[in-house]
Amino acid sequence: MTFGERLAAAMDEHGPLCVGIDPHASLLADWGLPDDASGLRSFARTVMEAVGGRVAAVKPQAAFFERHGSAGVAVLEEVVAAGRETGTLVVVDAKRGDIGSTMGAYADAFLRDGSPLAGDALTVSPYLGFGSLDPAVDLALSSGRGLFVLCLTSNAEGAQVQHARTAEGASVAAVMAARAAALNADAAVMGSIGLVVGATVGDAAARTGTDLSAVNGPLLAPGVGAQGAGADELAAVFGPARRQVLASSSRGVLRAGPDVAGLRKAALDASSEAAAALR
Repeated sequence: MTFGERLAAAMDEHGPLCVGIDPHASLLADWGLPDDASGLRSFARTVMEAVGGRVAAVKPQAAFFERHGSAGVAVLEEVVAAGRETGTLVVVDAKRGDIGSTMGAYADAFLRDGSPLAGDALTVSPYLGFGSLDPAVDLALSSGRGLFVLCLTSNAEGAQVQHARTAEGASVAAVMAARAAALNADAAVMGSIGLVVGATVGDAAARTGTDLSAVNGPLLAPGVGAQGAGADELAAVFGPARRQVLASSSRGVLRAGPDVAGLRKAALDASSEAAAALR
């Protein structure tokens, strides 16, 4: 099965929620864990014990693992392996973006069969031009994995680039969405090249002429829960594209830890809320 098909099935079975695994130093402290690789490992294992096999996907933020050096990257590899063992899709949130052989090397690290860092999908940045992602697109599609391409992000600075207009008058965000749509054109269920669209961007899609409904791929929506996006915000941002949305919640779930039962309840509650808002 393609990534798009696997994700659609997982969202139907478990609800349209992705649990972000973001081990901030402050969150490790809140859990009573040391800010080192041992604390990171305890944190990651607890989250996976709580939600593995119970939510559609998890999304480890690579930066919070990389800050601990090679020992932290080893823990990220363990999260990827735990996802595979529990049947939980893993979106590695690394936001890689470069050109030529360097982009090819990033693709090899995060998308190649046999790589310990290769989850089910990878977040990527297209702002060296969508074509710069070709090595990642090719390897993702040939290996049955997916990509989430940054499109409309919630940070204030993002609009400088994403809302800018090309010489032909289209917004940059609309161009990115159209390129993803072209790659997903023949997908029967849902394509494997998705977009990242912040759940708190309001009417940005309408203002930039970005047709999310035409993408025919998953829309990863960070910002659900603790960052303020609920049912009304999701409806405003995604409109008729709501069924394609994979809502991402990090702090809204993680603050229920370190108790496994508390984390599990928070995740299942968030998944039910996301389903009510999107399905």
